[in-house]
Amino acid sequence: MENEQMITAEKQFTTGENFYSQHLLGAHRMKAGYVFRVWAPNAQNVWLVGDFNQWDDSLPMTKRSESGIWEITTNQPQEGQHYKFKVKQADGREIMKIDPYAIYFEERPGTAAVLHTVPAKKWRDGLWQGRKKRQNQFKRPLNIYEVHASSWKHHADGTPYRFSELKDELIPYLKQMGYTHIEFMPLMEHPLGTSWGYQLIGYFALSAYYGTPEEFQDFVEACHLENIGVLVDWVPGHFCVNDDCLAYYDGTPTFEYQDADRAKNVRWGAINFDLGKPQVQSFLLSSALFWIEFYHIDGIRVDAVSNMIYRDYDQGVWQPNHEGGNRNYEGYYFLQKLNAVVKLAHPEVMMIAEESTSETKVTGLIEEGALGFDYKWNLGWMNDVLRFYQMDPIFRKDHLSLLSFSFMYRMNENYILPLSHDEVVHGKRSLMHKMWGDRYKQFSQLRNLYTYMMTHPGKKLLFMGSEWGQFLEWKYDHGLEWVDLSDELNQRMQQFTKTLNELYKQERSLWEIEDKEESLVVIDADNLAETTLTYLRQGKTKKDFVIVVLNLTPVERHDFAIGVPYEGTYREVLNTERDSFGGTWTQNNQDQQTEAIPFKEYPYQIKTILPALGALIIKPEKIQIKRRKK
Repeated sequence: MENEQMITAEKQFTTGENFYSQHLLGAHRMKAGYVFRVWAPNAQNVWLVGDFNQWDDSLPMTKRSESGIWEITTNQPQEGQHYKFKVKQADGREIMKIDPYAIYFEERPGTAAVLHTVPAKKWRDGLWQGRKKRQNQFKRPLNIYEVHASSWKHHADGTPYRFSELKDELIPYLKQMGYTHIEFMPLMEHPLGTSWGYQLIGYFALSAYYGTPEEFQDFVEACHLENIGVLVDWVPGHFCVNDDCLAYYDGTPTFEYQDADRAKNVRWGAINFDLGKPQVQSFLLSSALFWIEFYHIDGIRVDAVSNMIYRDYDQGVWQPNHEGGNRNYEGYYFLQKLNAVVKLAHPEVMMIAEESTSETKVTGLIEEGALGFDYKWNLGWMNDVLRFYQMDPIFRKDHLSLLSFSFMYRMNENYILPLSHDEVVHGKRSLMHKMWGDRYKQFSQLRNLYTYMMTHPGKKLLFMGSEWGQFLEWKYDHGLEWVDLSDELNQRMQQFTKTLNELYKQERSLWEIEDKEESLVVIDADNLAETTLTYLRQGKTKKDFVIVVLNLTPVERHDFAIGVPYEGTYREVLNTERDSFGGTWTQNNQDQQTEAIPFKEYPYQIKTILPALGALIIKPEKIQIKRRKK
C-alpha cells in the first residue's frame, strides 16, 4: 500500500468510514515478505511473534502517527506459520493477543493466526448472481434450512464433516428436500464449541474446525449452481471475553465501551462492542462486506439485535440515556449505518434481524425511522404457536387466538417465521417431542404445525432434524440422529416435509403478494367449539388462491362446512393424514361442488371431511367469477 493510500485508509479507519479495513490491518503478503498491522492505540509496545522467531521479542513493531496502528514488514514468516501480537499494555502487562483481522486460525483450543493466502477464485455462479439482482426477493419463495455446520452429520469416529464433505452430501439433500436457502449458525472463528459460534474472536476468519476458506467458497459456489442461497449468522453486538483475544486489547477499553457496566454482557458472559466508536464501526462493517464479497453469501442474519438497541436488555446494572430512556443510540445508529452501507453496495443481499421486541421498527426505510433490515424473525409468533401445540386439545378452544393473533400484526414488519435451534435445546425438547399426545398424535400435530407455518404469511425457517421429527434434543457436539430414518414414521414425516416444501414453491398465492393486506383472508377463526381455523391465501389473480383448514383436536369432523368466494368445484391438494405421510387415509377427499348456502361473508360453501388433528389445503378446480354490474 502506497504511503498516500495508507494515510487515507488510516484516516477513514479512525472516522468509521473504512469499509475495507482488512486491506489496511492484519497480515499481507508482499514481494519482500509480509507486512503486519494491528490497532492498539494505548499499547506501550507491540511485537510480532510466531513460529518464525521462536515467539520471542526480536520483531518489534513501530507505531504510526496518531491512528494507534502498529506496523512491521519482515521476510522471516513463511506461509502456513502461526503468529500473534505480543502487546505491552497501558499498565505494563505483557500478553499475547490474536490478530483481529486474521483470515484463518489454528484449530481450537489454540488461537494463533495462520499465514494463509487464498488465491483469487474464478467464480462460476454468475447466472445465480445475475438472477438474484433482477428478482424482487420479497415476491419470491424463501424457505430456509437452518444448520449448525459441525453437527449436521458426523463420521463413524465422531468427527464432523468439513465443508468439502458437506458440499457432496448437504447440498444434494437441500435440493432433494426442496429448500430455497440454507442458513448457517456463525461460521466465524470461536474458541468454544458450547457457544455454538455466538462468542466470536475472528470476524474475518472461517472457523478452522469447519475447513479452509477455499472449501467454504467452493461450497457456496456449489449451492448457487443448484439454485440454493446461502445465509450466515453474524454477531456484531458482543464478542468473546477471553484475555488473549479482543477483550481490552491494549489494556484499555479498545473494542468495548468505556463504561464497564455497558461493556459487560450479562446474558452471554461476553463483552459488548462500543458501537459508537468509529474504529469499531470500520472493523464490523468491513467484516460484513468481507463475508458478502469474499464468500458470495446471499444474506446476513444479525444476532441479538435487542441487546444492541436497548441499554437495559439483559443487563444487571444500566444507566438511562441522555433523554432518560433505555434506547442505545450507538447501537441504533450503527445498525442503520450497517444496512445503508450493505444495501448501497449490494441491494440484493438479505439483511435479517433476530430481534425480540416490538418497540422498534426493524424492517423498512431508514428515512422513516426503521433500522433498515429486510426481514425480522417473528419470535412472538414462534412463542405463541409452540405454546398452543404443546397444549392438551381440551383447552385449545379457549386459546385459538394464539394462532390467529399474528394475522392481526403480520403487516407491521417483513417477517420470517422461525422454528429455530433455540427451541430444541436446554430442556425445551425437540419440536416433535413438544407435541401433545402419543407418538402417532405427535407426528400428526407436527404435520399440522408445518402446514400452518408454510401457509401463514411470512418467509420460513426450520432447524435441521426437525424435518423428519427427531425426538432427541439437538446436541452441538453430536451429529443428527440420522438413525431415526430407519423408522417408518420418521421416513414418512420427512417425505411430508419435502412434499410441503415443493407445494410452497409451486403455489404462488403463498408468497407472491404476501406484503399486501389482501394476501390473507380469514374465513373462520371463531369455531371454538370444534377448534378449527380456516383461512384463504390469495395470489395476484382472483382465481389464484388456496384455502387452508386446520383441525386442532383429535376428533374427525364430517360434513365440515367451508365458506368459499366463488361457485364451482374445489380440489384437495394436500391432506396431512395421508398414509404416505404417516397418517391413516389412503386417499384424499373427493372434489367438492359448491352449494349456494351463505357462510359468513361468503355466498357459497363446500363440505368435506376434516381429519382428526389434520390439515387440508384446497384449491379451486373450476370456478365461475361473475363480473360485477356497473
